[in-house]
Amino acid sequence: MYDCIIVGAGPAGGAAAYHLAKRGRSVLLLEKEPLPRYKPCGGGLSPQVAEWFDFDFSPAISLKINTIRYTWKMGDPVDAVLKTREPMWMVRRDVFDHFLVQQAEKQGAVLKDNTEVTGIEFSSDRWQVNTTNGSLTGRYLIAADGAKGPIAKWLGFKERKFRMGGALEAETPVHLQNGQIAHLEFGMVKNGYIWNFPKADGHSIGIGTFRGGDPHDLKDTLAEYAAQFGIELKTSQQHGHPLCLWEGDQTLHTQHAVLAGEAACIVDPLSGEGMRPALFSGCKAADAIDLALSGDLAALPRYTQIINEEWGSDMVWAQRLASMFYRVPGIAYKVAVKRPSATYRVGQILCGELRYADVANQAIKRLSTSFLPGMGS
Repeated sequence: MYDCIIVGAGPAGGAAAYHLAKRGRSVLLLEKEPLPRYKPCGGGLSPQVAEWFDFDFSPAISLKINTIRYTWKMGDPVDAVLKTREPMWMVRRDVFDHFLVQQAEKQGAVLKDNTEVTGIEFSSDRWQVNTTNGSLTGRYLIAADGAKGPIAKWLGFKERKFRMGGALEAETPVHLQNGQIAHLEFGMVKNGYIWNFPKADGHSIGIGTFRGGDPHDLKDTLAEYAAQFGIELKTSQQHGHPLCLWEGDQTLHTQHAVLAGEAACIVDPLSGEGMRPALFSGCKAADAIDLALSGDLAALPRYTQIINEEWGSDMVWAQRLASMFYRVPGIAYKVAVKRPSATYRVGQILCGELRYADVANQAIKRLSTSFLPGMGS
């Protein structure tokens, strides 16, 4: 019997497996796909996450960038240099996720990939996890199986508060001039944006809507955007997927189990960022399970409190900004995105050097003023 069974080998599951195994706990990591596996994701990641681990992520980083180009309907460009301590990381999820799992395995975690969970049962003081490759038992369970995973429902989480968004992404081997610039386009999609993130061997192009929407309705817009770069998306495989956006404080623990990553609906409701909060939640889940295994009965409730306070409290400000920004994006682009100080602060937020709470009041005041008659257009 394992101390902990983790379902899902994404950033949350990998982080939890690493930290639990490093503390000497017996850990089983289950993943339904064979690793390494493709995962649609823009792959922009804050270098802040390195602070949560004691190994070098360099082998898993495809590229580092320090310039973002914003556009409004492919015009009115703004180039923002990220004057942060470290450049933004660009990663490919098949490489990054597998690398993180390999670090967990080096600490003693056991991986069973190509193994789908078919059901779970709690008996006495342990979980029985039924899979396509037999049944396994663990004292604790971490559900890190993503936005579409079934574990949260099986654990009895009925109506978690979240807002569904959608994204559609494609990988392309095309190399562009000035290929080390991340592109963000705000005017072509309602309630979201389009991105073109460079990698060492090509680009990830995607489109997301963060206030409702079906990812499959975004194909034509994404194709139109890609054509501006001379990229024909019909030759690229496209992947649509839902996003579980943070929508307020929620309970993330139950009997001998916690939710982490997108299963916990922790995606940033303004930017759609999911990897950094997933890694954060995986680290905190490992802390909680480790303490619970040592007899701390309050460890799992405290995990819920930590995520709500340390991540959720800032997402309240992200929600407020998203509500204003996506309501009048044209005005927001003029009075916020185009301001040099704003782009600098956005870079600091993306790289983990600032929180939304540090800048939201001033940004909301500026946006609100622009809504007044005669003050904006």
